[in-house]
Amino acid sequence: MFIEPNMNGGRRGWIEVICGSMFSGKTEELIRRLKRVKIANLKVEIFKPAIDIRYDETKVVSHDANAIQSTPIENSQTILLLSQDVDVVGIDEAQFFDDQIMHVCESLAMRGVRVIVAGLDMDYLGRPFGQMPNLLAIADYITKLHAICVQCGNIANVSYRKTAESGQVLVGEKDIYEPRCRVCAQKGAEEKAH
Repeated sequence: MFIEPNMNGGRRGWIEVICGSMFSGKTEELIRRLKRVKIANLKVEIFKPAIDIRYDETKVVSHDANAIQSTPIENSQTILLLSQDVDVVGIDEAQFFDDQIMHVCESLAMRGVRVIVAGLDMDYLGRPFGQMPNLLAIADYITKLHAICVQCGNIANVSYRKTAESGQVLVGEKDIYEPRCRVCAQKGAEEKAH
């Protein structure tokens, strides 16, 4: 795939990925970085998958209720269409995007755009989630955040699903998920199986 070379006055772009389990502060960190960029008067576009309407239909909202305006989109190619002449692109819940999200991020970085992506690196079973492994592979900078296990207090890296539903994608919050460490997530899975 040919990627358009940097046409942004020689400025270099890069890709930052913020990952971790639910309740680890990924969206909070994304919002923090994007607000700093806005303070610097850089032109920013922020996107989220249209499927994510947990807190708001158009805003990216953290579990702590911090928010920033965004554009909900159905497919990742739309990001390229809506990101002309920008300095920074923010993308939340990247695990829900299609298999072109990696190419979209790479194209933006090649144009000289700073790309900040946040998403779950693992699903509720502890398996790599969606396109996040591909984004992590091409990232220039990676920040892995952890929550605290609600069962034992250790660091949590699993978004444990409290319900018996088995599809990989089930958008929810504290009513459906809780952060757990590997050991407590495995214990919970064994208890559900019986």
